[in-house]
Amino acid sequence: MITLVTVVHVFVSVVLILVILLQAGKSGGMGAAFGGGSQTVFGGRGAQTFLGKVTSACAAIFMLTSVTLAVLSSRSTSVVKAVAPPPAAPAAPAPAPFQVPGQAPVSVPPQGPTSAPAAPAPAPAK
Repeated sequence: MITLVTVVHVFVSVVLILVILLQAGKSGGMGAAFGGGSQTVFGGRGAQTFLGKVTSACAAIFMLTSVTLAVLSSRSTSVVKAVAPPPAAPAAPAPAPFQVPGQAPVSVPPQGPTSAPAAPAPAPAK
């Protein structure tokens, strides 16, 4: 169903582009605002031409297929598979003790928060 609506949508969009490009200009626009045109302010168009009718029909079909594709795509399932988050990284291994050739290995104290020694408790009052 989505494939059929997509094909119709693309075909109508191409036809709509071509029909709009085939239409003649109305010799109005900004030039008419400064005395260059003899039409009324809001245009006195008269009967709509054949290309105007085709443009209106293509625009209506284009809007209908756009809404249909939006509704159909919201109901379909995602093509992206849900991926579980990666496991937490293991803690960094402790560094190896530093060893100078010919001497015993020297252990490096761990780097971390140090706590101050607890203050002695005050003497009980007599």
